[in-house]
Amino acid sequence: MKVGIFLGYSGRSIDAPIEHIKEAEAMGCDSVWTAEAYGSDALTPLAWIGGQTSKIKLATGIMQLSARAPAATAMAAITLDQLSGGRMILGLGVSGPQVVEGWYGAPYRRPIARTREYVSIVRNILERKAPLVHDGAQYQIPFNGQGATGLGKPLKSILHGRTDLPIIIGAEGPRNIEQTAEIADGWLSMLLSPVHFDRVYRPKLDAGFAKALEPKSINDFAIYISQPVVPGDDIDACRDEVRPYLALYIGVMGAKDENFHKNTVERYGYGEAASRIQDLYLAGKKAEAEAAIPAALIDELALVGPKEHMRDQLSRWQALGIDFTMLVGLSARNAARQLKAIRDLTEIL
Repeated sequence: MKVGIFLGYSGRSIDAPIEHIKEAEAMGCDSVWTAEAYGSDALTPLAWIGGQTSKIKLATGIMQLSARAPAATAMAAITLDQLSGGRMILGLGVSGPQVVEGWYGAPYRRPIARTREYVSIVRNILERKAPLVHDGAQYQIPFNGQGATGLGKPLKSILHGRTDLPIIIGAEGPRNIEQTAEIADGWLSMLLSPVHFDRVYRPKLDAGFAKALEPKSINDFAIYISQPVVPGDDIDACRDEVRPYLALYIGVMGAKDENFHKNTVERYGYGEAASRIQDLYLAGKKAEAEAAIPAALIDELALVGPKEHMRDQLSRWQALGIDFTMLVGLSARNAARQLKAIRDLTEIL
């Protein structure tokens, strides 16, 4: 069991507190994760961090598939991996229809099938067994469709990359999680509850492992858990700090009828609360939406309160008998407290 740090994506300006990242690295943190939505990209901050650190793994959490052609993603991953001495973790994900169609101007069609093709192309580039050829429903390489010159040529990467560079997929839906277990080296999760792990997730993971081309199990599959971590003596005050985050994702991070985060909470048995949170948030009643989040749900989806309470919460994960990396959010604004949380978690784990 390990601890990593999650920087997320930007607001109005980029927050990558390098001195605090170095301190986390000195504590033995496993990895640092960047993200992208429709502001800062995931790669540029990671390259900047990689140039000022030496041991911590560099992970994208996530690079959006629609932002880059598969070959462009593979090129960037190989390049950053070599420059950093083999520290790259390639985290990929489809994002959602609002971003894919509203920001990238691309259709949000068959995201799970597109992920399978995308990962296959990236792996073929990494392996360099043959010049790249892919004839799929989503991608055709070389391209020979309407408007093609006919001059496209199968190519092999000039740069020799690590063939086992890990590919991690951010997934929430049951089908996506099953496919992730089949085709990826690991899973980046959010809103993941240990209380419901065996019922909701383990069957999907096992089904995916059974379909993999090579023998595979949860014992050799990386699981990264992105959860809010808010240490403090006043447990209710700590819970209150998590409420805006959960209300945002359950309420409006997705269309009303296509919100993966709300669907996740519903699978945990909080359907009535999730609908109320969404309705209140969409009505502009953010404070009421936050207040509607049950304390029990917060304790499932976040580590909060005094060290002993966090120890009890982590014991739920430890009882599952799986290896995982807990990702702690870190920014310049909360660095002192979160670095203390990392120390506490390292001691507990």
